[in-house]
Amino acid sequence: MGLLIPGFDYRRVPVADGVSLNAAVAGSGSPLVLLHGFPQTHLMWRHVAADLAADHTVICPDLRGYGASDKPAADARADADADADSAAYSKRTMAADIVALARALGHDRFALAGHDRGALVAFRAGLDHPAAITHLACLDVLPTLDMWDVMRGTTAAVGFHLYLMAQPPGLPERMIAACSDDFFGHFLDLWAGDPGAIPAEVRTAYLDACRAAVPSIVADYRASAGVDVDHDRADRDAGRRLTMPLTVLQQDWGAALGYDAAEVWRAWADDLEHRTVGYGHFMAEEAPADIAKALRALLSR
Repeated sequence: MGLLIPGFDYRRVPVADGVSLNAAVAGSGSPLVLLHGFPQTHLMWRHVAADLAADHTVICPDLRGYGASDKPAADARADADADADSAAYSKRTMAADIVALARALGHDRFALAGHDRGALVAFRAGLDHPAAITHLACLDVLPTLDMWDVMRGTTAAVGFHLYLMAQPPGLPERMIAACSDDFFGHFLDLWAGDPGAIPAEVRTAYLDACRAAVPSIVADYRASAGVDVDHDRADRDAGRRLTMPLTVLQQDWGAALGYDAAEVWRAWADDLEHRTVGYGHFMAEEAPADIAKALRALLSR
């Protein structure tokens, strides 16, 4: 299984037909699920999870398609179709995984925090399963629909990977697989405010995991250019909002891309605390004490 979070028990939990998630679990008290981002695994939460397990039941899964979790085959047609319940990597499907995981571990209601891709899953869980999610945190991301709305002109070059992996199956997978360590390593290097926060053995674990998951990672991103956009747009048109307390921490993307991030999030949330932070994208590894403090503050609301 590779690197583990010390002191955590590891379980393989069925969450859907033919799909089980790898999850690290520790602690006692009110439950909190932590979802990782790209190009990482649940290991990104290792410091924060150990801190929070002192007074919470902490659950850190690998998302479907990532790490040691199952990687079902994707149907590109479903990923592009808003009405396709069979979309294997829609955030709706991935959010349902997380609710099923928590229930299988005995928790019908739980707090949920996600970073990057995991934050998109958490956002969708908050909209689709409001009765299950008590508190929500989204780290360094915009909702999918808004992300595409602000990516325009030459500034969109920073998100070249979004456009690459949105292409039809075949070319993106072959290109990335041909130089997977260079591709995924590029983001680990580019987005880190403090490169030392990801030590060599953790970086190797991330690259090994991504190398083994190229098709499913691409499918996750492809869904975000198709079915996920349609789901978000339908919810925005219907006026659906996040009703639980929400904390959003993110870098000052708006200064570069020309938008007000807090305003974007206020359009979705009734109870929002938004904070711009000064560390890099991998904030749970770069500033774990700050992130743990912010999550504890969220849980006290």
